[in-house]
Amino acid sequence: MIREKVRDLPSGYPVIAVLLAVQLTLGYATFVAIRAQSVWGIIAAFLATTFVLILWAGLFMVNPNEAKVLQLFGKYVGTVREPGLRWANPLYWKTKISTRVRNFESGKLKVNDLRGSPIEIAAVVVWKVFDTAEATFEVDDYEEFVHIQTESALRNLSTTYPYEPHEGEAISLRSHPVDIANALREEIQERLEEAGVSVIEARISHLAYAPEIAHAMLRRQQASAVIAARSQIVSGAVSMVQMALDKLNELKVVDLDEERKAAMISNLLVVLCSKEGTQPVVNTGSLYT
Repeated sequence: MIREKVRDLPSGYPVIAVLLAVQLTLGYATFVAIRAQSVWGIIAAFLATTFVLILWAGLFMVNPNEAKVLQLFGKYVGTVREPGLRWANPLYWKTKISTRVRNFESGKLKVNDLRGSPIEIAAVVVWKVFDTAEATFEVDDYEEFVHIQTESALRNLSTTYPYEPHEGEAISLRSHPVDIANALREEIQERLEEAGVSVIEARISHLAYAPEIAHAMLRRQQASAVIAARSQIVSGAVSMVQMALDKLNELKVVDLDEERKAAMISNLLVVLCSKEGTQPVVNTGSLYT
């Protein structure tokens, strides 16, 4: 595997000064050779000028958050990361690689979750190139590689976890977004390790049931919410009835036999648990009629 080697190249500004001085000197020498009608002098000046023009081609610019990968006849010779005007061997082939932080959002994928329910899912990935040599030589197109491997990791993640916890699952796609984001980032990073890419962040940007089952799942969620609400109401009503009985017994307001206690409990539970408002009935007789 080819690893990045950082090259420290000289600044291009002193090279410009030297080349300008040499260029002017050669121009004057060519003028003198022409006036003296010296054929060999003219040829030497022409060859020297051509060589200096080739040296000018060694100047190149490196922008901030950018790197230049250098190759000599197909051999990797190093990477320049220091921004500014630089000079290198004019025969070096220079490939620009951006080291800026980039992000993209995957398309909406239709996959099945752990229980086989069809869902739609998409993710946003923030990434950057950390090894320019691997990004250039280990994969054909590192940007396309990032996109494809992200979708592959997203599909695999979707089949590993359920959409939501119905049967006591510890982690689900909907209920644990932080854990899912960490798992997604780790899986994408593992897939992109050989491409010289570092994944900074990965998170789910879209998550929903597929349209063909969305209505049924909505009814199921509504039913679950109703059951949870009614369970809480019943639990509170039982606690209130128990408190009422304990208070009556403590203050010795009235002594009730088991049958009357059962009737009072029934009435209280109806009042407290009823979905609609109840109408009171006033007993004008005795307690037993």
